[in-house]
Amino acid sequence: MRIASFGIFILLVFGCGLTALAQDDPIDMVESEIVLPAPASKVIALNHKYDIGEILDVSWESSTSDPELVFGYIIYRSEGDNKFDSVGAVLSKINSFSDEELIPGKSYNYQIGTIGASGVALSEPSEPAIPDWELFNLEMWNIALIGFIICGAVIAYIFSAKAGRKLFIRKIGGLEALEEAVGRATEMGRPILFIPGIQDMDDVQTLAAITILGKVARVVADYDSKIMMPVSRSLVMTSARETIKEAYLSAGRPDAYSDDMAYYVTDEQFGYVAAVNGLMVREKPATCLYLGAFFAESLILSETGNSIGAIQIAGTARPGQLPFFVAACDYTLIGEELFAASAYLSGDPKQLGSLKGQDLGKVVAMVAIVLGTLAATLASAWDIEIMQKFLDNVMLGIFSNH
Repeated sequence: MRIASFGIFILLVFGCGLTALAQDDPIDMVESEIVLPAPASKVIALNHKYDIGEILDVSWESSTSDPELVFGYIIYRSEGDNKFDSVGAVLSKINSFSDEELIPGKSYNYQIGTIGASGVALSEPSEPAIPDWELFNLEMWNIALIGFIICGAVIAYIFSAKAGRKLFIRKIGGLEALEEAVGRATEMGRPILFIPGIQDMDDVQTLAAITILGKVARVVADYDSKIMMPVSRSLVMTSARETIKEAYLSAGRPDAYSDDMAYYVTDEQFGYVAAVNGLMVREKPATCLYLGAFFAESLILSETGNSIGAIQIAGTARPGQLPFFVAACDYTLIGEELFAASAYLSGDPKQLGSLKGQDLGKVVAMVAIVLGTLAATLASAWDIEIMQKFLDNVMLGIFSNH
């Protein structure tokens, strides 16, 4: 903005210089008459919406002079004393300006100066405008209503769960089979392999995997089985060790814990996969758990586990890897089932309430999609006025980005 303003003022000075030269030549004065450009009109200053009251938006109708003869516009501001000072400038194709860092509650007037080769033509002053703060966009009431419904549902479900009411959560086959899979490994005297994906702790899928690890490690400790957890990130190793140690403490068997249960291999993707595959072939774990973010290694790992006859439970939120896990594993947690696992396994009222509240939000979204589709169809095909009003006033506000 400052560069553009500087350029405009340079043009203005240049134009005025040409005018001065023309005045020195009486012949030129006879042949051409200096005429100011037509001034801008209909200058309006309005309070900027949804701010803390420090901005006014100024707009005007452009000059009717030849656009090639108009260099730009200077914005002048008065604080109610009819003394106008320049506060900014814009190019000729722009007819709006936001005046910032004003004093809330104070009255301001504006004039627009149209810059031409022969000088600046001033517009009529605008009506007084007062910057004021606004917190809420009342036109988005439908979004607020949906937000209140979902947030209220989450809070209500949390209190309901704390009061001892049993909330219905759909059974997830892979999680139901966890204890059975660990028990099978114990009976066979073979270890459990747990792979938390190949991403670091800043990935939400890795966090979900570590949460499930707590439940698995507790069952392993109770059954006095063995867990192996090679990882590809050092932070994941540290988190996994703390999670397993806590599970063994909760089971009353802290002496059975060892840091060797979770260990770092390498950050390199296929170097890590090669190491894990070698471990699977040598140790032949009875149960393999793949939970977290996976990429091309998903098929390699799951096929190797399938070849050694292990029970395999997988889960990821990456759609591209789900087909491989579904084809090669006994159970697969699909998408959000991985994130719901912590609430499912822990039974914590806050997690359960949040899960149920999110489910209600999805129901509301699906209902809105169906109603919007019906309203658009009826309004377009049969020109039903009430459906058109419903579509304009409610549904468009829900799906609008504004």
